[in-house]
Amino acid sequence: MKPETRLVHAGRDPGKNFGVVNPPVYRASTILFPTTAEFERRRERKYTGFYYGTHGTPTTFALAEAVAELSGGHRSLITSSGLSAITQALTAFLRQGDHLLVADTVYEPTRTFCTSVLARFGVEVTFYDPHAGAEIGALMRPRTRVVYAESPGSQTFEVQDVPAIARAAHERGAVVLFDNTWATPLNFRSFEHGVDVEIQAATKYLAGHSDLLLGVITARTEEHFRTVKDGLGDFGDCVAPDLCYETLRGLRTLAVRLRRHERSALEVAHWLARRPEVARVLHPALPETPGHALWKRDFLGASSLFGVLLRTASTGAVAAMLDGLRLFKIGASFGGFESLIIPTSPAANRTARPWREPGLLLRLHVGLEAAEDLIADLEAGFDRLSAAS
Repeated sequence: MKPETRLVHAGRDPGKNFGVVNPPVYRASTILFPTTAEFERRRERKYTGFYYGTHGTPTTFALAEAVAELSGGHRSLITSSGLSAITQALTAFLRQGDHLLVADTVYEPTRTFCTSVLARFGVEVTFYDPHAGAEIGALMRPRTRVVYAESPGSQTFEVQDVPAIARAAHERGAVVLFDNTWATPLNFRSFEHGVDVEIQAATKYLAGHSDLLLGVITARTEEHFRTVKDGLGDFGDCVAPDLCYETLRGLRTLAVRLRRHERSALEVAHWLARRPEVARVLHPALPETPGHALWKRDFLGASSLFGVLLRTASTGAVAAMLDGLRLFKIGASFGGFESLIIPTSPAANRTARPWREPGLLLRLHVGLEAAEDLIADLEAGFDRLSAAS
């Protein structure tokens, strides 16, 4: 079946729920057992069923089943936020004395977790150039257990050669973790490109309405699934079933929303590329953007999020532009129905590939408003920027 069809039907079983179209919300902490013998065998359900609320309810399992089917993975696990999905996946595969390779362009909280928590517990972290590709093999050590990738990169949208990185990692026995929040499984098929564990902030496109926090970890194999499942159980990370229900509801319209996001974002990006105030647009789907060839080879589409490098370095002029916008709101997220814009400063979080571009960088999330209205909003903003410069 096509992904759009899977989104509509995955994780649903009306026959088990009195003909109800959507899986109902099962709220539970205690799970009852019919006999003492069954209770004594409760831990046999750890990977396959229910034995306490922290391990999920039928609502949780319905969402996990739907996401695994969409991703083409073996099984999925639901966590309390996108960041928790990242941290839980990393800690599941790492131990004291291990070495971790992380893309230099990852989401800032991911970097902070690696340099603070993991480093404090004895994991050595090396940040690699996102353009390394197969050359990442030269950075691997006997204790390199995990390679963590995110493509396109956070803020500056560099595209990585994920298949080449995965081959190099697997040749040396390392596991590949990949943050697929930007593209979702509709636009990047992680497991077909060598990824072992896919991570998504379901807060963003999967839920789609800026009103909940949720993370998803999908494993390629049963072995990887059990490794992550054990870690989640140790930390007690769990999600309210109401949030799983709402994410399932958002998931049904993901394909429609994502295509609209992609189309509108490209229209806005092309318009911005022609503006005299803009030095360049950082959007992987634009042919003039570095990494476009890799994006075209590996991705099935784009999303709503991209960067715009302005020619000005005046923070006051940029503030005048942003503060007066009517449709683009200042807020740190993406994937919802509303458009967002924020100034970003990548230079402070780069070591392997320093950011030295002059001018100020903006990150845009193009929502579901009419592209013409969003362009008019930005045009008025540029007028304010010019007046304040």
